[in-house]
This record gives sequence, C-alpha cells and structure tokens, in this order.
Amino acid sequence: MYFPSEIIVVPVVFAIPAIVLVVRMSLRHKEKMATLNSNDGRSLEIEARLERIEQAVDAVALEMERIGEGQRFVTKLLAERPTPISDAQSLQRGRVVTPH
Repeated sequence: MYFPSEIIVVPVVFAIPAIVLVVRMSLRHKEKMATLNSNDGRSLEIEARLERIEQAVDAVALEMERIGEGQRFVTKLLAERPTPISDAQSLQRGRVVTPH
C-alpha cells in the first residue's frame, strides 16, 4: 500500500506545532500555579503596603478639604469687605488705594 507524501506530511506539519503548543501551555500553567502558591508571604506584605497607601490618601484628602475651607473663608472675607474708593477718586486726591 502506497501513500502519497502529502497524506503524511500535512498532518505531521500541523500535529507537531500543536503538540508543542499544548505542552508549552501546560508547563506555563504549572509554573504559574507554583508561583501563586509560593507568594503567600508576599500577599501580607502587599496588604500592609496597600493599607499604608490608603491611610496616606485619606490624609491628603483631609488636608485638601482644609485648604478648600480656608479658600472659602478668605473668599467670604473679601466679598464682605467694603468697596474701596474708585481709582478716579483716589487719583483726584493724589494717592493710590492698595489692597490690605
């Protein structure tokens, strides 16, 4: 029984890369699972670090709120202050009004 070379070559050309790909995927999966299991100590480290970052962000947010309150207070003071003498009137008197 004689088989043409195409009947043997085509499946071999597709089968070998497919087998290599499956073996490679299996090895990568095993490697990834091993690294996930070995990082238990690092997860506590990362959790502590995230906690510190969260506290820092809360502190920055609190300070930004204080800055905003100060800005609102200064704006209110400036809005309530009496209007200064107009520039034309101050020039007639020979002096310049400067802001306080």
